[in-house]
Amino acid sequence: MPATEPAYKYELHLPAGFDPNRKYPAIFTLHGKGSNERNMYSLVSPLSESFIMIGIRGNLPLGSGFQYYELKSLGHPIRELFDEAVRQLDAFIDYATDKYPIDPQRRYLLGFSQGAILSASLALTMGSRLKGIVALNGYIPGFVKTEYPLQSVRDVSVFISHGEYDPVFPLEIGRETAAYFQNRTPHLAFKTYPTGHEVSLDNQRDFVNWLKADTGLEE
Repeated sequence: MPATEPAYKYELHLPAGFDPNRKYPAIFTLHGKGSNERNMYSLVSPLSESFIMIGIRGNLPLGSGFQYYELKSLGHPIRELFDEAVRQLDAFIDYATDKYPIDPQRRYLLGFSQGAILSASLALTMGSRLKGIVALNGYIPGFVKTEYPLQSVRDVSVFISHGEYDPVFPLEIGRETAAYFQNRTPHLAFKTYPTGHEVSLDNQRDFVNWLKADTGLEE
């Protein structure tokens, strides 16, 4: 059963003309290290008329922002905190699906950087409980691939993008992540952009159109 109180604070955006008697597709956004849920809303706002949007705030303070887990060093999460984040986010998604009129067959995660890392990891642990993920400038930790109980992602839609000049996670990491998913799902889109560790307008346009197509909302 979903927890009565979620582990995370969150920001809820309901579609225009919201009807509580119908089910909606949902996008759960996961921000980057030191950011917050409000910074993610602008990325998905073009979809606000069709989706329930839930911006999940990391539960660990970091400077003026938040994070979902801490690092031993760049690219190396503290395992106990990462494991806990994966468990708590899984439970949160079920909590929100129970609380709001979310279609459980059309649940998406969209994350940037640390949020992309968690989105990719949750795709592998939740499998077909998710309809799809958008992972922007992230990767999959090695221990997730080798030690987690992985589910099939054959029916999961995956959009991965990476900045060609990303100084935090080099482009090759994005290519490796795409290659990993390519062997596991036929529903993969991988795109690169002439940017750094950021999301360009072209990138946003592409994943917005991809989400519309994947959910059957294309005009």
